[in-house]
Amino acid sequence: MKSQTIKNRDSIIESAVNDISVDNMKALIQDLVGFHNRNNLSSMTHPTQGIGATAEYLYQKVNTYIPSSNERLSVEKAFYTIGGPGTRLGREVTVCNVIATIQGSNPDDDRKIALLAHFDNRNGNGSDSIRYAPGANDDGSGVACLMEITRLLSRIDLPVTLKIMFLSGEEHGLYGAQYMANKAKQENWNLIAVLNNDMIGNGNASETNTHNNTMLRVFSENIPAIETDEMKRIRVYNSAENDSPSRQLARYIKETGERYVDNTTIKLIYRNDRFGRGGDHTPFSRKGYAAVRICEMHENYDRTHQYVREENGIRYGDEIEGIDFEYLRKNTGINLSSVANLALAPSVPENVRQEVSKLTNYSALRWDSPKQGKKPACYYVLIRETDQSQWQTKIRVEGTEARIPYSKDNYFYAVQSVDAEGHESLAVFATGGD
Repeated sequence: MKSQTIKNRDSIIESAVNDISVDNMKALIQDLVGFHNRNNLSSMTHPTQGIGATAEYLYQKVNTYIPSSNERLSVEKAFYTIGGPGTRLGREVTVCNVIATIQGSNPDDDRKIALLAHFDNRNGNGSDSIRYAPGANDDGSGVACLMEITRLLSRIDLPVTLKIMFLSGEEHGLYGAQYMANKAKQENWNLIAVLNNDMIGNGNASETNTHNNTMLRVFSENIPAIETDEMKRIRVYNSAENDSPSRQLARYIKETGERYVDNTTIKLIYRNDRFGRGGDHTPFSRKGYAAVRICEMHENYDRTHQYVREENGIRYGDEIEGIDFEYLRKNTGINLSSVANLALAPSVPENVRQEVSKLTNYSALRWDSPKQGKKPACYYVLIRETDQSQWQTKIRVEGTEARIPYSKDNYFYAVQSVDAEGHESLAVFATGGD
């Protein structure tokens, strides 16, 4: 039997989670389906159909959440050119991302958090820009989630800036995400977390007919794509194969999401993504950012990348009837609570180290306070056994060092910064050795 769990919820975050509107998300997905086809090869100029009309709709939708007195929320279009002969697109096209920015309230804190969802789609043929392609779940569900988060979090005073990215180019090669990841690196963004939501509204599995709307997957890379020889040496020395920054982000989403959203279990998938397929978090991972993919537990391949039709009593195509809106509501709450909690938390502790040279059954850890943002009220030392996925124990520490009666050989450690209200930063894995 598990020990008792106390869920300490911030009332502001809890209120925002409770205010998530299923009606808003349903209406938005219905509008997206109404654009007929959102293929990257579809029209950029048609007023009511195609990817250009969709981008304009999203741009104007964000604008409706910008009151005259609120200068923190803004929105822009980012145009870029992709494709050409020999590519999956076959010809060159210009498309755009729609980027909503909720500016952080602390001018001395340059941290940013990114939320991603793609609004382009496809049917049974990736080059078909004419025939009907509703794209209700892939990725209308992610777009609806992010739009509702934009509405709700733009009302809350967050010290950290949020970049909410409605991306094109995904279905033909993650182009929109690559454009934004390059921009983040070129402009030296202090991007502390990237959450990509791609297909989060379907609760039914094809073939097995399994139904579940209480479980959600979070995919994260184990060994960072940008690992250098020195990073590899440190990882191997500390047996840190399961403690990449992306994996710490995944654990954070699990703990925080389950704290704020009842009747939910978040499953950590120890892969960057599904076999043979990719998502918009990957270009950010390849630039060195902590990035994860959030995805429904069971996929329905009768609906994914299919022409709308009925065969042998089976309905094919990504129609809105395939969305479980209670499931989408809960998954939106997981995103909102995780991002808000992280945005309200202090910066991570720096130089988290453990003493490994002495033969002792105690473990000694030390770290430095973060250099920017608000000062932490305390820190949590996180402990887990080496065969466990999740951090098992938290020890509150007032200073910047701890000596605890656990063997360094039998446990892994990390440290979080914590403010007076209990908002925790991401965990920083404790390493030892020169």
